[in-house]
Amino acid sequence: MQNEQFDIETLKLIGNKLDYIYSIAKGHYNDNPELMDTIENLAQVASMFAKIKIQELNGQFESPSPQGFIVSKLANSYSRMKNYEKQKDTDFPTWKL
Repeated sequence: MQNEQFDIETLKLIGNKLDYIYSIAKGHYNDNPELMDTIENLAQVASMFAKIKIQELNGQFESPSPQGFIVSKLANSYSRMKNYEKQKDTDFPTWKL
């Protein structure tokens, strides 16, 4: 028998906190669109993981294509971070000796 590392109540609390993070990012989108969009997407990815784990613990599988959802949301955040990294590389002055 495998010892389960998660419990449903804690996963629900995690999901609630992620929903809160998502709603704050969504509500303040105009403050910094790229950052808030990245936060929104990462909160959705983590929330989906929590929902899937709850379903697994309950022996139910209700979410259609969770992998596709996670991959698409993660791709957006990954792309934004790569663009941010490129921007920072060009902002840094070259060294001259």
